[in-house]
Amino acid sequence: MKQEKMLVAGVVGPTASGKTRLGVSLAKRLGGEVLSADSMQVYKGMAVGTAKPTPEEMQGVPHHLLDFLEPDAAFSVAAWCDLAREEIGRITGREHLPIVVGGTGLYVSSLFNHIQFAPLQSDPALRGRLEEKARLEGGEALLEELRAFDPEAAAALHRNNIGRIIRAIEVYRLTGIPMSRQQKEARSQPSPYYPAVVGLAFRDRALLYERINRRVDAMLEDGLIEEAGQVYRSGGRTALQAIGYKELFPYFEGGCSLAEAVQRLKMETRRYAKRQMTWFKREPWVHWLYVDEKRNFQEVEEEAVKWVEKQRFLCYNNEQV
Repeated sequence: MKQEKMLVAGVVGPTASGKTRLGVSLAKRLGGEVLSADSMQVYKGMAVGTAKPTPEEMQGVPHHLLDFLEPDAAFSVAAWCDLAREEIGRITGREHLPIVVGGTGLYVSSLFNHIQFAPLQSDPALRGRLEEKARLEGGEALLEELRAFDPEAAAALHRNNIGRIIRAIEVYRLTGIPMSRQQKEARSQPSPYYPAVVGLAFRDRALLYERINRRVDAMLEDGLIEEAGQVYRSGGRTALQAIGYKELFPYFEGGCSLAEAVQRLKMETRRYAKRQMTWFKREPWVHWLYVDEKRNFQEVEEEAVKWVEKQRFLCYNNEQV
């Protein structure tokens, strides 16, 4: 007899695709609670720039893993997965459906693929040297260093993802084992979860980019400049790397006009959306819905509900993945 798994739903996809709205709708229709899978929404005081759901958007649905860390606090995918697993257990214990909603692919994939993280080791002096190298020579120089001993990990990382590049170098320097090898070994245990994950996407990429541009404009009206200024003055290292904030810092420093900073913000957000799609498309357990092929949001919601209900039936009848 196959081991029973726990049904966990999800809504993933690029920024501005409608994940928050669909997650709330699924929770209301199916008796669920939402777990945020966004690496920046965990931080306090970063509501506008991270598109953190408002109380009105939550519509009374319980949301978890939001707004609990100070901007200067360190956080990791391993820490998020530990918290998410605890919340999933509590939500299931209340006989509610856990619904993971967010666009941080590393978090979502690590949870559903049941990645086992090695005990965290760190060398502050080494990290300091690598951060200084990134500041002076850029992310490509760090990637070149990583390629020398872990080309597979280097190929999977963007030069702007300084934090993860540094972590991959640090892991090898401390353990002698490449990060790519550790990641493969981390997938050795089967997942306890049965994924019912819906992905939101657009056939016409230009339509998604229009939504992103409109969202940035709305953020500006909602006070993004003031919020970004507070983040800038706080000096929190993680927060200072967040898309939605760092693109505005040159404006605060007098290096560009506000219009130029906003255009940069829109461009970087569009690029981020493209990277999100690339990440999620490689996961076989995501069921894709194309928003621009539907007449309205209700059609998206109905198809998503049907998909999750189908997976619930398969899960409860022990047709396990």
